[in-house]
Amino acid sequence: MSFPQRRLRRLRRTPALRRLVAETHVSVDDLIAPLFVREGIDEPVPIASLPGVVQHTRTSLREEVAALVDLGVPAVVLFGVPAAKDAEGSGAWDPDGIVQVALRDLRADVGDDIVLMADLCVDEYTDHGHCGVLDADGAVDNDATLELYERAAVAQAEAGADVVAPSGMMDGQVFAIRDALDEEGFDQTSVLAYAAKYASALYGPFRDAVDVSIADGGDRKGYQQDPRNVRESLEEIRLDLAEGADMVMVKPALAYLDVLARARAEVDVPLAGYHVSGEYAMVHAAAERGWLDGPAVMLEHLTAIKRAGADMILTYAAHDTAIALKES
Repeated sequence: MSFPQRRLRRLRRTPALRRLVAETHVSVDDLIAPLFVREGIDEPVPIASLPGVVQHTRTSLREEVAALVDLGVPAVVLFGVPAAKDAEGSGAWDPDGIVQVALRDLRADVGDDIVLMADLCVDEYTDHGHCGVLDADGAVDNDATLELYERAAVAQAEAGADVVAPSGMMDGQVFAIRDALDEEGFDQTSVLAYAAKYASALYGPFRDAVDVSIADGGDRKGYQQDPRNVRESLEEIRLDLAEGADMVMVKPALAYLDVLARARAEVDVPLAGYHVSGEYAMVHAAAERGWLDGPAVMLEHLTAIKRAGADMILTYAAHDTAIALKES
């Protein structure tokens, strides 16, 4: 007796057959490597809550990016850790700020062999840890913050960024940044908007990586998105595209695959998913205890993000995944 289901099982019989009929393939071309560069250190500093990830020196960053180029990874996104912070986060637009210096280093080294992205926010640079300047009542002043984002965008473009990636979730940030870039002659610099960025509990290791803590036990729930909502995220995506975003992002990715899938069904622009620090760290923590096969689970995570509709994936596993894919 033959059952229709046996057609499906026949196509799973060998690795070659499974590869032939696979609907989703993660490739090196899908990967963006988030990298941290810290001012004033002589050696890379391991990040305990992000196993295998470090705060780079300028020199080690250049070496890492050269290795990623050799592996075929198409893009990196830089996050800066300054030696000093202030109330406005002035290191975000200082021409000698750590990310601007690193961008110039990398542009000189690799030319156009890899896409240089820069996270555009001020939280890494403020002494209070918020993503914007504070008003007299201690609340984030959205409109005053936009002026700072404009300055940061121009500084990053001048330093060599191909793409600026505003992550602060201020209303009108994409319009302000696009206008500032165009006004200063950087009309070819692209904007990747953190359009659907949730107030997630999965960012803890990232905050360790950039030495950020929010003053007075505060949080970002007033400007990042509520994890209970999806229609709100779709509206944020539409608004960012209307303001001039070239690409949009969902963050976190793995815990928000439904948002990725809904966004993919609605928009035709390039769509990114950020496999965030907590999602990455959980796999490593379980693997270190022998509870699961770390590399296999990591690839399964990335495959799920791609299957949900992401065209590109920001992941701390980019280097190791690129090696694994090259060897497979």
